[in-house]
Amino acid sequence: MTIKRIILSLLTVVAILFAGASLWESWQQPQIQSRLELYQANLLLHAQEWQPQGDDSASLSNARSALLGEQPLNSALEQYQEARTSAQINLDKANNQLKQVQSEPVTTPATPKPQSEIAPITDTSRLRQQQQLQQSRAQLQQLIAELDLRLGLLQVQQGQTNTAIQTWTNFQQQVNNQQQAVLAETATVLIGLWSDPPRIIPDAEQLLQNNLDGWFRYRALSQLYQIQQRQDTLTQLQATEQATAQQALIKLAFIGSLPAFGGIVGIGLLLFLCAQRLLKGKDALLAQNEDARWSTPWTGETVWQVFILGFFFMGQIVVPLGFALLQIRPPSGSGVRVQAFYILTTYLTVALGGLIVLVLSIKPFFPLPKNWFRFDLQGNWFLWGLGGYCAALPLVVIVSLINQQIWQGQGGSNPLLSLALQAQDQVALAIFFFTAAIAAPIFEELLFRGFLLPSLTRYVSVWGAIVLSSLLFAVAHLSVAEILPLTVLGMVLGVVYTRSRNLLAPMLLHSLWNSGTLLSLFILGSSST
Repeated sequence: MTIKRIILSLLTVVAILFAGASLWESWQQPQIQSRLELYQANLLLHAQEWQPQGDDSASLSNARSALLGEQPLNSALEQYQEARTSAQINLDKANNQLKQVQSEPVTTPATPKPQSEIAPITDTSRLRQQQQLQQSRAQLQQLIAELDLRLGLLQVQQGQTNTAIQTWTNFQQQVNNQQQAVLAETATVLIGLWSDPPRIIPDAEQLLQNNLDGWFRYRALSQLYQIQQRQDTLTQLQATEQATAQQALIKLAFIGSLPAFGGIVGIGLLLFLCAQRLLKGKDALLAQNEDARWSTPWTGETVWQVFILGFFFMGQIVVPLGFALLQIRPPSGSGVRVQAFYILTTYLTVALGGLIVLVLSIKPFFPLPKNWFRFDLQGNWFLWGLGGYCAALPLVVIVSLINQQIWQGQGGSNPLLSLALQAQDQVALAIFFFTAAIAAPIFEELLFRGFLLPSLTRYVSVWGAIVLSSLLFAVAHLSVAEILPLTVLGMVLGVVYTRSRNLLAPMLLHSLWNSGTLLSLFILGSSST
């Protein structure tokens, strides 16, 4: 037993160091929320170009204005300017951190050794940090370049042609790599199109097609075709844009109205439950099973074992090492379908390993006491899951807004979200959906709500167990910017489970949450077409 505890202690230290390093690394990465705001601005720009036709054109125009606001172009310009400012701040931070790392003296032995005896890398940790900062800096520089191209086109549409030309010119003067040089050529095309008199450089159309997308591509190509007097091509482009704009309006209505409706229902539900709790006390729905702890036959050592061996050791060491030895990894430059399938395979393997450790750890205590891992198709589990989803919407949104102010666009995000945002592929989306909306809710709810939360009630109150299990649930996602929102979501999941005593309820809530997120990402990602 002593050897077992020594091994668990060592693995715990490794797990803490690994989690700390991952959270620190995520702190230097941008949040996906900042990208989502730009994607939503792109949809807004598309939708505001729609010109309804027919007898109902006046009423449709009013509906469009109500959905988009009074000045959608101004809103988009402000969004891009904020993104540009935030990216520049983060770039300055990265440059300062890189200078600090490069200026740190390398530790050398007191007695110099011959060159042949000196190790080629004397400070691996610093080298890795330096590489991460260089990569982060390159990504930010590329982002700023893309933002400058788009900002200029937004300024042109606002009648600020001279300002737009200055924006593109300033960008050209800051080019420092080959990838940005291609965008600088595109800036040259744009400067020529809006100069007086206009100038058209060779391959102008191809450069615009390759390096601009969505609404920005339509604006640049429209200007090019007008100057070239290609009326038929311009008419065809405008017809295509009208169809795209109409679709964008429908998408905006969908991603805006459903969460808004759910949020309103959630606020009403929260007010009702709180009022009922105050009026009815222990007879209220929210007080159901409030103080009823589980009868836990195992000690904290079993919980420790499940999470260190089943969650960390299997997920971060055994499975990655096994995949590496078997050379199972997506080939370089593989498509999004291959990446999606690889993520699904990895997750299912980790989940299977974790569940095997869980079952083996608690097998000596079979048969389990009542209410452990309860699945019951009877009862009101569906209402608890759906109601919990609606209640979570306003709570997580409020916390996310506060969270954005704290982290200022940094703090990282789940990499699956970025892939889903870029995956305009139905097969890849289906695989992502299965991973996030089916596999993840089953595994994570079994582990965090089905096992961890009830086990903690042996030592703390039910509310204490909800908070502790939610915090560990959030930290386990290894993204510093997601800790607060996921803790709140985890607490709602915990309340739903402790009140319903049915794992189907938090699984439904978890599945609805991930499904809504994926669907919104897919819709927003389509704004770049």
